[in-house]
Order: sequence, then C-alpha cells, then structure tokens
Amino acid sequence: MHVVSNTSPLSNLAVIGRLGLLRMRYGHVTIPAEVWTELSALKHVAALADLNQARADGWIVVENRVTPLVLPIPLDPGESAAISLAVSSGAELLLIDELKGRSVARGFGLLIGGLLGELLHARLDGHVPSLATEIKRLRDEAGFFVGSEIERFILSQAGE
Repeated sequence: MHVVSNTSPLSNLAVIGRLGLLRMRYGHVTIPAEVWTELSALKHVAALADLNQARADGWIVVENRVTPLVLPIPLDPGESAAISLAVSSGAELLLIDELKGRSVARGFGLLIGGLLGELLHARLDGHVPSLATEIKRLRDEAGFFVGSEIERFILSQAGE
C-alpha cells in the first residue's frame, strides 16, 4: 500500500516508542522533504534517533520533488507538501492528524488515516496491549491532545 504521512503521526509515534507499528502495517511510508525537515527539528532525542534509523533502513522514504497544489486554505508547509505528494503520487492513504489538513485532503478525494486510528489498528491486531495506556502516553510524553469524546469512541472500538 502506498502511504504518505504528515509530521504528526510519525513524530508522536516515535516519541512513545511505537514508530515501528507503521512499518509492520505498511512496509514503508513516503514523506515530502518538508515533513522530514519538521521531523528533524524534534527535541526528543530517542524519537529523533528512531526516525533517523527508519530513514536509514529505507522504510521512511523522503521524496524531494513534490509538485505543489493550490490549496483552498493556507496550511503549514509539511501539511501542504504531504497533501500535494499524496495527490500527485496517487497515494492510497494519507496519514494526517490536523483537522484543517484532513478537511483539505478529503476535498482532493484522499483516504485519510491518523495517529489514533493507527493505534486502534495496532491494538486490534494485538501489537499493543492497551489503547488507553497508549493514549495516556501520547498526552504525557508527546503532549498530544485527545478530546474526551474521541477518546471514548476510540476506546469503545477497541473494547476498552
């Protein structure tokens, strides 16, 4: 499956030590250079090391040439480039968490996934023992916001 990712799913999974879930599920993930620039600025030493290793191992693939799209609203450079890459490369899935970016991507007909959905799949596939624990780690270690309504829904899907 051809998957493109924005920064948030990769950086947050790396912070909680779960980056390898994407490799298990997809084999490789493609990102634009703008996303790699954002990832390279992470201050979390272990997460940055995991991301660098994933790139060295060749399962995070950085695409340097992305044809920019005209987007209906301004987004940050990583989001804009990830959406452009997903559209131009015919990606089957775009991993993106930000609400505005997800909305724009859907407008281009892209199938969307995100961090919480990836953790839910990992839980259902038996790769993580507790989704609630992973969500707590996202909050505590990565500073990732999860609304209570979304959390209840995702946990109910996992049977937790």
